[in-house]
Amino acid sequence: MGSARDDGVPPGWRRVPALGLAVAGALVLFSANAHAAVADETQFVLNSFSFLIWGALVMWMCAGFTMLESGSVRTKNASVICLKNIGLYSIAGLMFYLVGYNIMYVGVPEGGWFGTLTLFYGTTGDEVALLGGGDDAAKAGAAVVKNGYSTMSDWFFQMVFVATTASIVSGTLAERVKLWSFLLFITVLTAIIYPVIGSWTWGGGWLTAMGFQDFAGSTIVHSTGGWAALAGALVVGARKNKFRADGSVKVTPPSNVPAVTLGVFILWLGWFGFNGGSQLALGGAADAVAISNILANTNLAAAAGVISAMALSRPVLGRVDLLASLNGAIGGLVAITAGPDIVQHYWAVVIGGVGGCIVVLGIKLLDRLKIDDVVGAVPAHLFAGIWGTLAVCIAAGGDFLVQLTGILAIGAFVFVTSWVVWWAINSTIGARVTPITEELGQDVAELGIEAYPEFVVVPDMED
Repeated sequence: MGSARDDGVPPGWRRVPALGLAVAGALVLFSANAHAAVADETQFVLNSFSFLIWGALVMWMCAGFTMLESGSVRTKNASVICLKNIGLYSIAGLMFYLVGYNIMYVGVPEGGWFGTLTLFYGTTGDEVALLGGGDDAAKAGAAVVKNGYSTMSDWFFQMVFVATTASIVSGTLAERVKLWSFLLFITVLTAIIYPVIGSWTWGGGWLTAMGFQDFAGSTIVHSTGGWAALAGALVVGARKNKFRADGSVKVTPPSNVPAVTLGVFILWLGWFGFNGGSQLALGGAADAVAISNILANTNLAAAAGVISAMALSRPVLGRVDLLASLNGAIGGLVAITAGPDIVQHYWAVVIGGVGGCIVVLGIKLLDRLKIDDVVGAVPAHLFAGIWGTLAVCIAAGGDFLVQLTGILAIGAFVFVTSWVVWWAINSTIGARVTPITEELGQDVAELGIEAYPEFVVVPDMED
């Protein structure tokens, strides 16, 4: 630890007056040119750095999904949930590097359907020359700066969105889908299905040409994951005795309530990177104001989702339901994701509040249809995602017919292709664990370990 000078002032503090003058001068200069963008290289640095920081926040959402899912399942399946989530994140990164990014962004014709099928994506030649120094470094540096951001900062930010889509599938199919069958599906989802959808929209494809709007992915990310999860739930089937012969539904409360709650808080935090980073720039005052609005709207929508779900859960579910209330936050977040850049902030409250209500009603609907969704991911991500994409028409200038076309086209493609993949997996290597594995738990049967070895597992007489 450094010591203070004899006059009691730490050495570093001697620079404060000079620093204050410099800051004051910069503020005066900035106030005179508040509308002007920053210098090109500074903007390049800020854009690249913001992609990396926002992306790291979105990556941390994988931890949130892990906590939410492992706390929602019975303790005998918690370890497999942890392995599935770190596995799907790893697969998403590898597949998006191998082929996914190229399909989604590289060579997509204007109004087209997908990009190039070439393998691998990486640092550009100009960036390599810049890093290598030498005579060509200055020329290469100018070309790099002109791009607006570093190549791999953009790749990283886009990649973590793929992992989010994959995480949605994990929770719905918990406690009965085989580990390797699940990871095989995730490989197809992240390498082909999601990138094709991305090419239609963010990649400049045919839906973009129509005017489809989805700022940060209510449909592109969340509904895609929801459709894939729904297809898997229909192929794999419900957990044993979840739906009884008399028509009643067996309640399966979370096994670790603090873990589920912490998971939702982590997702809420990560969503600031999810929506805020989708501004895709941090190059001036306008970007700073827009990002501030986006984060405020994101927070308002989540809060409204919690309160509306909490209030509605008693009359609909017969109790103030904790899991439904927590999913209300996610429903609100998903709903605002398609248009978080609105400037009338009260609409964020309305959109998020409706999203929370949709989650509660969706949970009840799936129970009546005998579709087993362990964590409520389909209502929170698919149903709320559809609402959020349509809600763009309210305050963000979307066209209803265009938005509806995008929802239906993406839903049809993702659901049909996902169902075919799940059916193929189930018909070959099998998608569902054996009855004895389901009874003992996947932790012991598939991994040979227990998440809570000091606890005694009490058999469920209904299983």
